[in-house]
Amino acid sequence: MNGLGVVLETARRAKGLTQQELADAVGIRQAALSRYENESRDPDEEVLNRIASTLGLTADFLRHASKVRGAVAVDAHMRRRKTARPSDWRRLEALLNLYRLQARRVFDDVAVRAEQRLPTFDPSDTEPDTAARMVRMQWRMPTGPVRSLIQWIEAAGCLVFQEDFKTRGVDGLSQWIDECPVILLNTSVPPDRKRLTIAHELGHLCLHSDTITDNVEEEANMFAAEFLMPWEVIRPQLRNLTMAKLVDLKREWGVSMQALIERAYLGKLIDSNQRMNLYKSLSARGWRTSEPVSEELAPESPMLAQSIADALSKNGLSPSEIATLVGVSPDDETNPFVPHKPRLRMALSTQ
Repeated sequence: MNGLGVVLETARRAKGLTQQELADAVGIRQAALSRYENESRDPDEEVLNRIASTLGLTADFLRHASKVRGAVAVDAHMRRRKTARPSDWRRLEALLNLYRLQARRVFDDVAVRAEQRLPTFDPSDTEPDTAARMVRMQWRMPTGPVRSLIQWIEAAGCLVFQEDFKTRGVDGLSQWIDECPVILLNTSVPPDRKRLTIAHELGHLCLHSDTITDNVEEEANMFAAEFLMPWEVIRPQLRNLTMAKLVDLKREWGVSMQALIERAYLGKLIDSNQRMNLYKSLSARGWRTSEPVSEELAPESPMLAQSIADALSKNGLSPSEIATLVGVSPDDETNPFVPHKPRLRMALSTQ
């Protein structure tokens, strides 16, 4: 057992390919690919190179990525809707693992000196809202709405990746790479929902790195609500809610109108009848599925991966050499670790 099979299967799933589809593209039998993934047989060098090329990876990546401790895990925290298809979340979990493996290779050459750290808590000892307040305090965040949410998280050494998931059923995923946390986001969701997803995944990383409870999703939601909408600050603004007031609050806090309604309801500022009437008003305007002013919210874009790529470039590596280091094809211009344009300045050093 050399670990090649599990990396091969992960890369295949990340590309959304079945065994038959990959086998056909490579020009081998599906039964042979199955044996490779099951590690009952190793592909020869020529076949491995063809498989790697089809997957947009290097043969060296497929051979050696599995040697990283905890390289491929199945414990990704995922924010998804009930309509999410199992095939979608398996593909996205594999994609997250693929980024984990690539990041681990990069970290052998670049060290990230984070301005902050991402604290972790035992959810049996610390309530989610308390944990959220403690993170804000430790990061010395200004009181009130969170601006540039992703930059705060990346300043704590968390890698954030985003791309179109090709489904609305999954909003985001998160995992730890040894001591480095990773979040993967869906770009096809509105900015307000995306911000809530980021905070939700941050809650998972802080609360569920070691301990998994029976209420992980509820705890992550509670964390996200307090992190984005600190109760002591937002409480006076949630009284006497109207549609116009909800629109204004959405602009100010960068969260959805529905999230604001739920914050008021769970904080007992409105009762169930008032909550229902507010949702009816949203539905009557068509705002349950498409809220107003979402396009006015500042976009959230990751910068750390490109900053790492820039550091490698400044150290003398060409884009082709960086691609080889990461383990992707030199023709891959979409990989976040391959330099594209100048990004956020980070404290980086080459090892």
